[in-house]
Amino acid sequence: MEIYVYGTGCGAGELIDTALDIGRVTAFVDSSGGCFLGRPVISPEELATRPCDLVIVASRQAEEIGRKLEALGIKPDKLFFLKNHLIPVDRNQNYDIARDVLGDDFVEKLRQSERLIRVPLWTEREKISGPDSENDYVRLKTLEAICGRLAEIPGDLAELGVYRGGFARWLNRLLPDRRLWLFDTFEGFDADEAAGCASGKGFVAAHQNTSVPGVLSVLPHPEMVQIRQGLFPGTAQGLEEERFALVSLDADLEESTFAGLCFFLPRLSCGGFLLLHDYNNPRLPGVKRAFARYEEIHGRQTAVPLCDVNGTLVIMRPLTAP
Repeated sequence: MEIYVYGTGCGAGELIDTALDIGRVTAFVDSSGGCFLGRPVISPEELATRPCDLVIVASRQAEEIGRKLEALGIKPDKLFFLKNHLIPVDRNQNYDIARDVLGDDFVEKLRQSERLIRVPLWTEREKISGPDSENDYVRLKTLEAICGRLAEIPGDLAELGVYRGGFARWLNRLLPDRRLWLFDTFEGFDADEAAGCASGKGFVAAHQNTSVPGVLSVLPHPEMVQIRQGLFPGTAQGLEEERFALVSLDADLEESTFAGLCFFLPRLSCGGFLLLHDYNNPRLPGVKRAFARYEEIHGRQTAVPLCDVNGTLVIMRPLTAP
């Protein structure tokens, strides 16, 4: 059976770690080329010339990929979309082959996912809508609502754990007049810290597929961006006097997350927010442990958990803070 996985990012890595033996994958599909997890990476155009039984679309750009593959002549019933939630209709037209490949339990869990979220009235004229909000609606729309509260809050923006720039793109777009500091190795996790990661080799390998030029290419206002490449907190040297209105902390692993909390929370402006991604993600338990360690030292924080895909925790510094 010829099985292809579209995407070489976190979705593909998680698929291999949790549901699909890499030995069953004929090739991955992406524009990057090269290899991923020991398998070749081919272009969509090359895929269209090959016989295939199933294309598992593991990328968040599901709508765009679906249209592209159909235009290349690949029948919709051969496409199986993993990112198949938060839309009114089921993208998948055929579950039979997916059941054979991934198993009944995996497919049934996907089929039972909630697909429709009622759109609140305030979003009608906002900037994140339609396919742009599809991957993680609650997280992105919460970000948009928070940005609307920052007009009188001084400080820069920052993200620790940038990956390919998907979330940084929205920070840059929603607050285009703010300086945005981006902290990442832009080469993947530190090897020593990643060695203790329970999420699997696919997860770690996926995070190596990034680069500074690639991130800058997706940002609408790159002139407002300051890149700090390398291991944190060393890359924060010289920024001790900076203040931040909004921080995205998406480091995934415990020690990097703890270092981010220790650096950014004391420098958060009164009325500012820190978004701690993966706080309730069972695959990344180190994030919650890091926050618990921080609260043991500094006391209870003002924080609200979100019901987004990976369990973000929104931490706020009150306006009355000293």
